[in-house]
Amino acid sequence: MAPTDMPLSREAVLEALKKITDPLGGGDIVSAGLVRALTIDRGTVRFVFEIDPAQARAYQPVHAEAEARLKALDGVEAVSVVMTAHSVQAPPPDLKPHRKAEPKGPEKIAGIDRIIAIASGKGGVGKSTVAVNLACALAAEGRRVGLLDADVYGPSQPRMLGITGRPASPDGKTILPMRNHGVTMMSIGLMTNEDQAVVWRGPMLMGALQQMLNQVQWGALDVLVVDLPPGTGDVQMTLAQKAQLDGAIVVSTPQDVALLDARKGIDMFRQLGTPILGMIENMSTHICSQCGHEEHIFGHGGVSAEAKKIGVPLLAEIPLDLDIRIASDGGAPIVVSKPASKQAAAFRQLARDLIAAGQA
Repeated sequence: MAPTDMPLSREAVLEALKKITDPLGGGDIVSAGLVRALTIDRGTVRFVFEIDPAQARAYQPVHAEAEARLKALDGVEAVSVVMTAHSVQAPPPDLKPHRKAEPKGPEKIAGIDRIIAIASGKGGVGKSTVAVNLACALAAEGRRVGLLDADVYGPSQPRMLGITGRPASPDGKTILPMRNHGVTMMSIGLMTNEDQAVVWRGPMLMGALQQMLNQVQWGALDVLVVDLPPGTGDVQMTLAQKAQLDGAIVVSTPQDVALLDARKGIDMFRQLGTPILGMIENMSTHICSQCGHEEHIFGHGGVSAEAKKIGVPLLAEIPLDLDIRIASDGGAPIVVSKPASKQAAAFRQLARDLIAAGQA
């Protein structure tokens, strides 16, 4: 149809799709989680229709009905529906795939009380360093802590926690995680060589993440800290859609370029219905080890202003410090290697605040 003066809204598209019944699961296809990656570009509507490959024939009429209903909307010029299959087609190495019924929404992971995602809009802001130090700080405060390294393309937690070797899989279906410094950890980096690239497409990433969530013997945990990859991609969406997230913490440096991407990350979590627990300003300030002069290399106060603007707390200001970097590279985070230092104090206070707020 010819476009009108009224812009085509996401809500109108979703309402049209909600009128289509899921032939196998009952309810509508939107509530069943079959509609993914919905985008609207002027008059063109695109989305992925995600199904089990064995059920492709049963959903062919639904595919056609979706196209017809959307083309009938005012303002729609073209419709592109890609039917794909979300299944564990290529599991992480050394683990046999174990198919089970796909959940119909976020589910609580057995034995884990809370899940906190550590995210960033762009890479290089110290997100993984914050995640590992927070996990160690929570463990030092007496919490039972797990750390899931979901940064599949750049898994750094094995190095930061000083863990080597490969996790065992006694039955070929479940994985025994590794442990150090009081933190139980699982990472795709434990299943590949340190210099080996992970060259996977979206469905493989999502399958690997679901395995690390549901097929790892995490045991009883008070909190699972998830180190997410930077950006707003498949891993973030899968985590929010498959696991009950108690909240996300967004890490950024104070500079404007980092904050631009941090805002996108915050918007993504809000679209996914995940609470924002707060923001952390990393590399906030640098104090010269020779003369004691303080300088703000990346600017100062940008994250604090952004947090105030969007109505979330500024959880911590972490300095740019050589000791933090050396400790992480050495396999003993600053919270572990120098627990009484000023650098470690910021992470310990962050952990205490989250515990006091009932968030960890």
